[in-house]
Amino acid sequence: MFKPNPLSVAIMLACTGVAPSLYAEEQVLAEVQVSAAADAPATNGYQPVFSRASTKTDTALLDTPQSVSVVTAQQIKDQAVQSMAEAVRYTPGITFAQGEGNRDAAVIRGSTSTGDFFLDGVRDDVQYYRDVYNIDRVEILKGSNGLAFGRGGAGGVINRVSKEAGWTPVREVNVSVGSYDHKRIALDVGGGLTSSVAGRVNVVSEDSDSYRDGVSVRRNGISPTLTLKPSDRTKVVLSAEYFNDLRVTDRGIPSQNGKPFKTDESTFFGNAEQSPTETTVRTVGMAIEHRFKNGVMLSNKTRYADYDKYYQNVYANGSVSGANMVALAAYHDDTQRQNVFNQTDLLVRATTGSIKHDLLLGTEFGRQDTENFRINGTVTPSSVSASNPRGVATFAATRARDSVSQVDVSAVYIQDQLTFNKQWQMVLGLRQDRFVTDFTDKVGTNSGKTTDTELSPRAALIYKPVDSVSIYTSYSKTFVPRAGDQLSSLTGANRNFDPESFLNKEVGVKWDPRADLSLAATLYRLERGNVAITDPAVTTQAILVDGQRVKGAELSATGKINHAWSVTGGYAFADSAITKSQTMSIKAGNETNQTPRHTFSLWNRYDVNDRYGVALGFVSRSRMFAQDDNTVKLPGYGRVDAAAFLNASKNLQLQLNIENLLNRDYYVNAHNNNNITPGSPIAARLSATYKF
Repeated sequence: MFKPNPLSVAIMLACTGVAPSLYAEEQVLAEVQVSAAADAPATNGYQPVFSRASTKTDTALLDTPQSVSVVTAQQIKDQAVQSMAEAVRYTPGITFAQGEGNRDAAVIRGSTSTGDFFLDGVRDDVQYYRDVYNIDRVEILKGSNGLAFGRGGAGGVINRVSKEAGWTPVREVNVSVGSYDHKRIALDVGGGLTSSVAGRVNVVSEDSDSYRDGVSVRRNGISPTLTLKPSDRTKVVLSAEYFNDLRVTDRGIPSQNGKPFKTDESTFFGNAEQSPTETTVRTVGMAIEHRFKNGVMLSNKTRYADYDKYYQNVYANGSVSGANMVALAAYHDDTQRQNVFNQTDLLVRATTGSIKHDLLLGTEFGRQDTENFRINGTVTPSSVSASNPRGVATFAATRARDSVSQVDVSAVYIQDQLTFNKQWQMVLGLRQDRFVTDFTDKVGTNSGKTTDTELSPRAALIYKPVDSVSIYTSYSKTFVPRAGDQLSSLTGANRNFDPESFLNKEVGVKWDPRADLSLAATLYRLERGNVAITDPAVTTQAILVDGQRVKGAELSATGKINHAWSVTGGYAFADSAITKSQTMSIKAGNETNQTPRHTFSLWNRYDVNDRYGVALGFVSRSRMFAQDDNTVKLPGYGRVDAAAFLNASKNLQLQLNIENLLNRDYYVNAHNNNNITPGSPIAARLSATYKF
C-alpha cells in the first residue's frame, strides 16, 4: 500500500519557517516573477514560450539548456493530430517504431522506448496508443535527463500536458470524417463554476477503418478536471480519465531479400479477425501548488493509474522465401498494471551576493504492480503463400509466461538554476534513485529481487550575448534498470549487473529573432554503456560493455515568418553505431535500428485573409535499418501533406487535411525485419469545429 512520504511532509512543514529570515526582501520580487510566468500562456501559435518539463520550473525555452520541441495546441489542430506518432512527425530527431501494432514506440536519438511517456510530468509507461483529445500540448525532450524524470529516458522523453480547467469559457465540438470510413467526434466544455472553482470536461469517440485490410480502431474517452483556488496563492487541480481503445493488432508486412516484400499496402499477413488489442485506462490525480508570501513555492502531484491491456496477434514470423512462402505465428499477451506516484517540489528563489538562485528540492515516491502472462498459439497452416497470407490460430490452454512484479521507487533530487548576470547562467543538479524490483516467475525459476541505487547528475552553462540569443553546453546522465523498459526483463543471470547507463553531451544555440519566432541548432553525443553481452572468452557467462553511440545535429524553426505565414519543422542528422559486437549478427559498426541518418520536415500555414488559410507540409527521411543486425533496409521517402482552412462564421470553422498528397508508395517504420508498416495512400479528413 502506498503511504505519504515523510520527506514530503517535512518539506511542507519546514518551508514556511526557513526561507523568510534569509532573503525576505528578494523573495517579494521573485514572487511577482513566478506569478507572471504561471499566468502567461505556455505557447503562442506554433511557438513554445516556456516549459517545466526539462527543469521542473517555469523556464523560458530560450533559457532551457536542452533540445526541447513543443507541439502546440494550434499545431495539433491545424494538422488534425489524433495520435502520438502524428504529433511528432514534424519534429526533427524523433521517429516512431511500429510497436508491434499495439503501442506507441518512440525512437529518440537512436534509442527505442515504449516506457518513456509522461503525463504532466508523471510517468505513464504502459504499452498503448495515446490520444490527444484532452491534451493542450506535447513536449519532446531530446537527450538523457534523469534528474527531471528518473530512470529511463535514454534518448529523451515525451510529456503530454493536459487541458486544465480555467475561468475562460470553452465550449466547442469537433466532428471529423474521412477516408477509410473515418468518423470521430470530440467535445471540450469548461469555464468558471464559481469565483474559486472552474470545471472542464473533454470527451472523444471514434470509429474508423484503415487502408489496411481488416484493420479498425474504436476508442472512447472522457476526462473531467476541476481547478480550485481557495486563495490567490493556492491552486488545486483534480483530474480523472477513463479511456478505452479497441483496435486490430497490425504488424504489417514481411521482408524478402533484405527489403520490404513487394505487395499491395492493404495486404494483411496473418489473421485480422484473430488479432484484437484492447486497452482500458483509469486514472485519478491531484496537483496542489502554493506560493508563500516569502516567495517559496511548494507543489505536490499524486496520480493513481490502473491499466488493463491485452493484445492477440497472428502475424508474419519470417521473411518471404524464394518459393513465395512465409511462416506465421501467434500469441496472446495480457498486462495488468497499477501505478501510484507522488512528487513534491519545493522552489526557493533567493540571492547570495550578486547571484540569483532558483533552488529546487524534490522527492518522488512510487509503486508499480504488474501482472503479465502470455499464451502461445499454433497457426494452421504454419506456412502460407505470400499471395494469400492468411492462417487460423488455436491457442494453448496453459501459459507460456506468467509473472508478477512489484517495483518501489524512491528518489530525492536537488537543482540550482544560477543567474550570475544578464549574460551567464548555470544549471547544476543531482538526483538519487532507489529502484527495488521484486519479480516472480510463476512458470519457471526466474524469480528474484534486486535493488539499484543510482545517481543522475546534470550540469549546464548558458551564455547570452544578447537577450534574444542563448548558447549552452550541457552534460546529463540517466539509467535503465535490468528490469527494463517494461519492468519484465529481470533474470537470474542479469539481476546482479549494474543498470544500463546513458550519457548525453550537448551544445546548442537558441535565437528568438522576433517575439513570435524561435530558431535552434544543437550538436550532441549520446553514449550507451553497461550493455550485457555473452562473454566471448567464456560463453556461459555475460559481461558488460559500452555498446552504442549516436552523435548528431538538429536544426529547428517554429513561429511566424510574418503576420500571415507560420512554420514549424527542421532537419536532423544522426550518425549511429554499435560500438561493441553484441551477438553474431549485431556487430560493431552496425547502425542502430530505425535511426535514419537524415530527416527533414517543414509545415507551412499561410493565412490569405481572416477567412481563408492554406497549409503545405513535407516530411522525409533517408533509408534506415529495421533491426540492429542491419540485414533489412527500409528505403527513404518524401511525402507531401496539405490543408485548407475556412472560417465559415464567427462560431464555425471548417478544415480539410490531406495526407500523402502525391500518393507516394513508402514504408513508415518497422518492429523487426519482418514486421514492416507500409505508408498510407492519399487520405483526406474533413473536420468542422463549432463553438457555442
